[in-house]
Amino acid sequence: MSQNVAFIGLGIMGLPMAKNLVNAGFTVTGFNRGQKAIDDLVAAGGQGASSVAEAVKDADVVITMVPDSPDVEAVVTGEEGVFANAKAGALWVDNSSIRPDVSVHLAEAARAAGLRPLDAPVSGGEAGAIDGVLSIMVGGEPADFEAAQGVLNAVGKTIVLVGPSGSGQTVKAANQLIVAANIQALSEAVVFLEAYGVDTDAAIKVLGGGLAGSKVLDQKAQKILDREFAPGFRLALHNKDMGIVTSAAREAGVVLPLGALVAQLVTSTVASGDGALDHSGLFRGVRPPFRQGRSPGSCLGPTHLPTAGGAGSACTSDHGTFHHKRGYPLRLQYTVRCSRHRRWGARTSFRSVTEIWCSRSRRCGDSWAALPAVGFYLFFPAIHEQLDCSS
Repeated sequence: MSQNVAFIGLGIMGLPMAKNLVNAGFTVTGFNRGQKAIDDLVAAGGQGASSVAEAVKDADVVITMVPDSPDVEAVVTGEEGVFANAKAGALWVDNSSIRPDVSVHLAEAARAAGLRPLDAPVSGGEAGAIDGVLSIMVGGEPADFEAAQGVLNAVGKTIVLVGPSGSGQTVKAANQLIVAANIQALSEAVVFLEAYGVDTDAAIKVLGGGLAGSKVLDQKAQKILDREFAPGFRLALHNKDMGIVTSAAREAGVVLPLGALVAQLVTSTVASGDGALDHSGLFRGVRPPFRQGRSPGSCLGPTHLPTAGGAGSACTSDHGTFHHKRGYPLRLQYTVRCSRHRRWGARTSFRSVTEIWCSRSRRCGDSWAALPAVGFYLFFPAIHEQLDCSS
């Protein structure tokens, strides 16, 4: 006899997971704030509901897959929520990524309502959800974990009970820390490789075969190389997850130096307006978006550089465009200042904006370059030459 599954939250991850449950023979009723996703599930053989209460009333298993802790609380509590409307003995599997303490609190409330809770956040991104090969870290009672095996195996491949309620969310937080650090390292590596004109496709191939190989490299390197950041997992959500990491670490008295730094970098990228991008878009914090789409040897176009006068101010040269004479586009990810703005930072004594620092040049000068860092600017003597593509 087929189990009835209610699926709440049919987003980038939830919809393909619900479809996989349909394909596995479960009777799936979905609810989502947007109607299109419900229609897509119905077209795939599922059923749609107009409310959470309607979706869960006959369900043997209730799955929630929503963005954040308040969203989970909103769908499970209250008169129209899961706890008030699901039948006694139903399994509640929360595939969302939320705060461990909230997960523990909600698990207690679920048991009081007669439900069997499991926190079961997933990893693997949109591709893993589509292919049904997600990694699922589960917290809860062993008997409930065993009872949920059929549903979990329909959407995942690596499924592990990691401890009591809340443990799944704790492991997911660790997962997000590792992933964010990997994406940042990969982004910096790509910028480094491109600066030296290396065949990046070949470089990624050989790196993937060694100790630097990872799922992040396999799934995200091409997106970075192509500068294509359509969301599989949005930066805004990863920013939320890094907040969970830093908050939980602080509560436990654990020091995470790299985690704190990466969390700031993710927050900075989101604050710049890139929260809707895939988390591989963290690369844009290393290489600004105005560098996209330029092929090696091409001109950068009119050069608009940030000034001490504020974001969006422009310093332009007589030539207006710059070109690296060895055929590689000039890397302008560092802060550049013209001679009009000597007061900015420590020493930024440009003779003119037509003299741009270049690590490949042959003539030494007295200009200084400023690298973005956390909380301060690190200055170092730089080599420069005049660059001109007006001819």
